[in-house]
Parts: sequence; C-alpha cells; structure tokens
Amino acid sequence: MPVGDIFEAIAAPVRRAILDELTERDGQTLFELCSRLAMKHDLSLTRQGVSQHLEVLESAGLVVSVRQGRYKFHSLRAEPLKEITERWLRTGKQKERRR
Repeated sequence: MPVGDIFEAIAAPVRRAILDELTERDGQTLFELCSRLAMKHDLSLTRQGVSQHLEVLESAGLVVSVRQGRYKFHSLRAEPLKEITERWLRTGKQKERRR
C-alpha cells in the first residue's frame, strides 16, 4: 500500500472522524456511522457522502467491510498506520545508534 494513499485518506477531517468512531466502536453499519457523526461531531453528511469517504478509507486499507445479510459492517484496520510509524521509529532508532 503506497504511503501517499494512507495520508490522502486521513487528510480529510471527516475521514478522521469516521476512524475515531470506528476506534471507539468497531463494526458499525453506515446508518450507525452517519448517526454518530451527526450527533457527536455535528457533521450532517448524506449517507452517500459517508459511503464515499468509507470507500477512500477502504482503498487505503484503513477500513474493511463485511456483509452479513442485509447489513454491511465497517471495521478499522490500524495495521497500515502501525507499519508507517514502526518504519519511522525504526529509522529514528538506527540514527540514534550511529551517534
């Protein structure tokens, strides 16, 4: 996964709010996410708008969705963010050792 895709995905405040909501309560439907975004973040987005943001997050590998019957549940995938931070922390530790 290109790092640029991840940074583009988290650049938008709405998408960061979606990730915050999935961090707080994983496995939400589109309806649940829309409700929580409206109530907690004062974001009045259409379901289609939230769905488009979820698609960006999914394409960056930060969200995964699973369909169960008529419902589609969205969950956070933190691994791409962990990989980036571990890479930078590992590089920083190597530089400290050389000093």
